[in-house]
Amino acid sequence: MVIPLHLNGKKKTATAMTSINSTEISDRRVSPWWRALAIFLLLVLLIGWAAHSSLMTQLQAQIQHAQARLVEVPQIRQVALLQDNQQKPAMLATYNPKDGALLLQRLNDVKEGREDSMQVWAIAGDAAPRSLGVIESKYKTLQMPVKEADLQGVTELAVSAENKGGVPAGTGPSLPWLFKGWLVVKSI
Repeated sequence: MVIPLHLNGKKKTATAMTSINSTEISDRRVSPWWRALAIFLLLVLLIGWAAHSSLMTQLQAQIQHAQARLVEVPQIRQVALLQDNQQKPAMLATYNPKDGALLLQRLNDVKEGREDSMQVWAIAGDAAPRSLGVIESKYKTLQMPVKEADLQGVTELAVSAENKGGVPAGTGPSLPWLFKGWLVVKSI
């Protein structure tokens, strides 16, 4: 087949090879294997993206759950192990500023009598002991409301045996101490 061409005002002819061109066109078709591979890789990418999105959502939910549980966990800042006269553990005292309470846990079987009360005292160096309150429960554990300011500068906690209801305000404890121990401030 002869095709007329016009180049720069001159007429020229070109011969087209239709049989060769049609063979080249048929060789340039995409193999079905490449199409299958492309579809497979696209599916892998979509599944990977969906898995990533799902895992990120789950991770965020777990982080929020852990943060909520962390708020619920007591944040104990101060600890004291009160010992008796034989240096045996008698009472564990922990302070959680979030609750504003001193948690007292009895570690021995010493209990006050019918006409007696145990009173908790804060000792700050050479200053007179300050009463934190009377232990009114006969249970192994109890919470005593205490303000954080009441424990500022306190180095020791002690327990004394007093008449029922404790000593009047402004009066010091009856000595000797039943239990006494250092108040330790936790760094974490």
